[in-house]
Amino acid sequence: MSKRNSQANKAAARERLRIERERQAKKEKARRQMIVAATAVGVLAVAGGVGYAVVQAGKPSAWETAADAKNVTAPRNTEGENGTTVVIGKPEAKKTLEIYEDSRCPVCATFEQNVGATVDKDVTDGKYKLKYVGATFIDNVDQGEGSKNALSALGAALDVSPEAFLKYKAALYSTKFHPEESQDKFAKDSYLLEVADSVPALKGNAEFRKDVENGTFDAWAMKMSKSFDASGVGATPTLKMDGKKLTAEGSDNPPLTVDEFNTALTKALKG
Repeated sequence: MSKRNSQANKAAARERLRIERERQAKKEKARRQMIVAATAVGVLAVAGGVGYAVVQAGKPSAWETAADAKNVTAPRNTEGENGTTVVIGKPEAKKTLEIYEDSRCPVCATFEQNVGATVDKDVTDGKYKLKYVGATFIDNVDQGEGSKNALSALGAALDVSPEAFLKYKAALYSTKFHPEESQDKFAKDSYLLEVADSVPALKGNAEFRKDVENGTFDAWAMKMSKSFDASGVGATPTLKMDGKKLTAEGSDNPPLTVDEFNTALTKALKG
């Protein structure tokens, strides 16, 4: 090989090496730019996500919004401001039994299962009227929603009729449907509607279903809950007549059997 050809080959090789190095350098530059861009997008996405989460966390819940509502849709068959006075029975009945209950309360379930039918018969017979005050404090203990949701559904039943309300209340507390206190089943509309299917006046009732699913009486339920909070009653179930508690004889506990209830009631009706 001539010296000239050797020098030409070396020059060509150097040129190919230069071109390859430039190509690799451009490729590496492009890769770095893509990494920087992706990182920037990721940072923005994280920042945006955090910002969105902060904004969402700052928003009031649906129940908080309902509690602060100025315009309250009250069920039919109610009285007083925001319809929070619920009195059922014959107008001529001279006495009124006040009952304070939380739908998730297991002791309330015991009372309703044992004594509820007696109370319903007494009201039907005109022995006394029944005043119902619903509570939601169990939800506050475990951050649940079942007490509030069930109270709203009871409002939907009351909107149908007082009789539907009483039968639905009994169904919610029944051994078949009442959940353990630790189980927040009443938070689900589907479960409340399943319970309602056991009440003839509510089964297949499109208006009732719509009111439950749309939360028509959510604000009413929260106003009712505030009425309970303002009553000074500290536990459920609590029974009162003429401002005095009905208790099992010899104790401060609510009467949880028919005999205990009738004994306490007889004294209250005479008082």
